[in-house]
Amino acid sequence: MESIQKKSSDRRVHRGDRIKQILTLVSIVSFGGSTAFGLINLFTSGLSSRHNQKQAPVAVSQESLLAAQERGYETVLQREPQNQTALEGLANVRLEMNNKVGAIEPLEKLVKLNPDRVDYKQLLGQLKSQGEGKK
Repeated sequence: MESIQKKSSDRRVHRGDRIKQILTLVSIVSFGGSTAFGLINLFTSGLSSRHNQKQAPVAVSQESLLAAQERGYETVLQREPQNQTALEGLANVRLEMNNKVGAIEPLEKLVKLNPDRVDYKQLLGQLKSQGEGKK
């Protein structure tokens, strides 16, 4: 009788193992399929969105960038009139914009704040002499 119970018990264990194996296999296939489906969907949507998007060139002119920088420096100087970094930046931006007359004012302030800086004095002198030459 023990052998019959043992055989019956072995069958149940074997059947339980077989069910576990089947469930494991189904789980692995399901996981793999959903992962593959997700990756395929990701790549196809990425490719299709690239083709559907129109490449709108963002052309920001150099002049508008310089004008924005000039406004930024002017805003800082309204709060801090003696901010040397903003004064120097404003002078440089105006020189890049070819506004030599506009660059004179911040350079004059820089010379007053830094009387020992020869480069400021030289640049200011050049700008003033060019301005007189035009008159």
